[in-house]
Amino acid sequence: MNIEKNLDAIHAAVVSNGWTQLFTAFTRVLLAVGFIPPSVRKILNLPFTVLPDTNPVGHYFNALYHTGYYYQFIGWGQIFAALLLLFPRTAHLGALMFFPIILNITVLTNSVGFVGTKYITMLMLIACTYLLAWEYDRLKPLFFSGRETKTRLPKLELLWLPVLFTAGGAATAMLFAAFGIGNLHRSFVPALVILSASGFVFGLICTTHHRFMHVGRLEESVD
Repeated sequence: MNIEKNLDAIHAAVVSNGWTQLFTAFTRVLLAVGFIPPSVRKILNLPFTVLPDTNPVGHYFNALYHTGYYYQFIGWGQIFAALLLLFPRTAHLGALMFFPIILNITVLTNSVGFVGTKYITMLMLIACTYLLAWEYDRLKPLFFSGRETKTRLPKLELLWLPVLFTAGGAATAMLFAAFGIGNLHRSFVPALVILSASGFVFGLICTTHHRFMHVGRLEESVD
């Protein structure tokens, strides 16, 4: 059996168990409820903490509080992820949205030494990872499915595309120097060389990426 079939079998066994189903429902609701109170404070534009700026945690959250509507935007993102988790039909979207948010919070709380809270956020991250694993059947096409056909390459693409971007880099250097952007007129020759070489590398990466792309329907959808 290959890796995909093994994972399919494990997932099927887990999701068909009544106790794991109940645990998953509990985990979804718990994470959603845990996200709602802090998100409401942000939406209402209330400070998240009363710690002084002399404390690393207080310094960060006080600065975040003064970022204006970005602070409220974070709150709306958190509560939206929480609401998606509460409904079975959208719970997989909630888990996908919840993961990068809680990952960021976990790294933050550990970085600034948020005593106690960092362990809670680590547990929340583990719980969200579990919820993503529960949605394995929905997410596995990201890892196990490919497109059925390769791209069609224009003639001599490997040659003319890097040359085209090299010319673009050189043109950018001359344009910037002409208008005094970034003070490139003071060091024109090094800038010309660097931007031209960067354009060549960029074009080479683009054509290599294009060479190995696949297009069309997913392989699993072929009748």
